[in-house]
Amino acid sequence: MRGGSGGEKMYNSSTPMPTHQLSDSNRRIMGSHNDNRARNLRVYQAWKGNNIFCLGGRLVFGPDVRSLFLTILLIMVPVVLFSAFVSQRLIEDFQHQLGDYIVVICVILTAYVIILLFLTSARDPGIIPRNLHPPEDEGSSISADWPGSQVSGPSLPPTKDVLVNGMVVKVKYCQTCMLYRSPRCSHCSICNNCVERFDHHCPWVGQCIGKRNYRFFFMFVSSTTILCLYVLAFCWVNIRKIMDADHCDIWRAFLKSPVSGILVLYTFICAWFVGGLTAFHLYLICTNQTTYENFRYRYDGKMNPYNLGCVRNVLEVFFSKIPKSKNKFRAKVRVDSSGYAAPMQLSHVLSPEMPKRSFDIEVGKRQAVADEDFEDIQSQIDSIGGLERCGTQPIHANWDHKANWEITPDIQVLAAEFGMEPGLADGQKISRDH
Repeated sequence: MRGGSGGEKMYNSSTPMPTHQLSDSNRRIMGSHNDNRARNLRVYQAWKGNNIFCLGGRLVFGPDVRSLFLTILLIMVPVVLFSAFVSQRLIEDFQHQLGDYIVVICVILTAYVIILLFLTSARDPGIIPRNLHPPEDEGSSISADWPGSQVSGPSLPPTKDVLVNGMVVKVKYCQTCMLYRSPRCSHCSICNNCVERFDHHCPWVGQCIGKRNYRFFFMFVSSTTILCLYVLAFCWVNIRKIMDADHCDIWRAFLKSPVSGILVLYTFICAWFVGGLTAFHLYLICTNQTTYENFRYRYDGKMNPYNLGCVRNVLEVFFSKIPKSKNKFRAKVRVDSSGYAAPMQLSHVLSPEMPKRSFDIEVGKRQAVADEDFEDIQSQIDSIGGLERCGTQPIHANWDHKANWEITPDIQVLAAEFGMEPGLADGQKISRDH
């Protein structure tokens, strides 16, 4: 095909053009277009926290989930030793199958503790979803979506005052999650999440302790204390029976049943640890505090805005409804090449302040050019394609008949990329361009 008096050879729009022949501006246009080809993933697959997910996002663990296996080992091994060595003598010494009941109760109590451990460790502790962009500053008329504010960072106040039970409480702005934390919320540096009613990050369960799993955590700690005292008590009973039967002192009894002696020492130490932890958290429950608040704010010397009285505090922890998770880990999201994730239903929603523009929210830099740039390129292709289809040059007194109607290689590549075909414009389009 030839165009104009120069008769230069034209590129076919269906032939792909090497990228090294493109101008810098069109490379950016095509690069941004390719970036917008998002992949469809689930929320847990694009999760920016440090959590570990199992069973397709149904189980949510902390990054130190391996410590969970150590905790299970510390619980199961003493119970197995007790059931295999100590309980045999108890079954013989106790009548009316009372010895069998001792073993059965121990096994049931152990299973109950393990279930509570998984309920604490394998669930969302109350993670607050991250914002896709910083909140707007109420004192400023400029939206936080404005690209200039994204590059330099929006001038948001670091704290805000909120009213809780008639008392003013300061809430902080989280730079990582781009939100103002709700009261009693804190950002866990281990899990890299903001957790509602954050208590602490427990390495023994490998999970944050927050609003949605604190109840199970306390039940796990208290039940473990009961299990330790149970094994300790019957191991001591076994030692006493050996002393009475053989008329020996405690040291000889330990030699006759070394497993009982080891379990007495082990459960005694563990009972002090988990028992003290149970007592401490019982105090926190009665005063409506968290571990984080107790060590950081020290409400003993001032009023606690969350304290509703001992009875109401206990009812709030044990009998209030556990809120649903604010994260749908199995929901589908669109993730572009830069790692930005957005919900499927919101993936094409643009800011009302800046129509037809999209920006990299996290980096604050421009990802794509304005849609009118594409319209200009398309109009050029349509007008030229219409002239080519007519097979002649337009006649006009003021036109330069030596003009060359060549479609540049950049425009040809863009036409092939976006699926636009020249020659779609009609005669009215040509006359309007004229």
